[in-house]
Amino acid sequence: MNKVVQDAKEALLKAGIRDGMTLMSGGFGLCGIPEHSIAALVELGVRNLTVISNNCGVDDFGLGLLLQRKQICKMVSSYVGENAEFERQFLSNELEVEMVPQGTLAERIRAGGAGIPAFFTPTGVGTVVQEGKEVREFDGRRYVMERALRADISIVKAAVGDTIGNLVYRKTARNFNPMMAAAGRITIAEVERLVQPGEIEPDHVHTPGVYVTYIFQGRNFQKRIEQRTTRPRATS
Repeated sequence: MNKVVQDAKEALLKAGIRDGMTLMSGGFGLCGIPEHSIAALVELGVRNLTVISNNCGVDDFGLGLLLQRKQICKMVSSYVGENAEFERQFLSNELEVEMVPQGTLAERIRAGGAGIPAFFTPTGVGTVVQEGKEVREFDGRRYVMERALRADISIVKAAVGDTIGNLVYRKTARNFNPMMAAAGRITIAEVERLVQPGEIEPDHVHTPGVYVTYIFQGRNFQKRIEQRTTRPRATS
């Protein structure tokens, strides 16, 4: 039952990482991203990756590091506004992009983890989001069918985890990480603090250990901020 590995590189090698895989990467903006796992992917040099993530980091951090090295061939995202290299590759047809409304993206991932193959949503009806998809009417309203998303490997980040994989996230870092942990065929979790089974109150567990394949304690997390906003200091 002990799922602990030394670091992200060991976890990815045990998971069988290779070119052409589909990955999910948790977090929101730069908050709660699996930065050590991303760095290991850069080091391992795997290519032609399809990456499912809310965004693609920034030019010099997060998934932007993979983008810079042309390791990603397709992004499935809902927000890409902080990455100039993303824009450049997309406009020059170097990167395939599937833009998904944010709520729909979250539900497609959640559905994948729950074993639900597809669902209907009103979001995107009558727009380019609808193109090529089945549309049905329920109770007088039109809905578009969206397919669930799964990944070969999910990489997630949590505040606390135990050696059998139970995870607790902190605040905004809870965005996308829990559903991605469930939707990966193999899930790798990096945590700020690794504890023994029983040290996490059962009612506090966000991701049960059954979804986690490998876990490791990361160190020296950067926890960068995309847009730092401050008020002028008050003067007397």
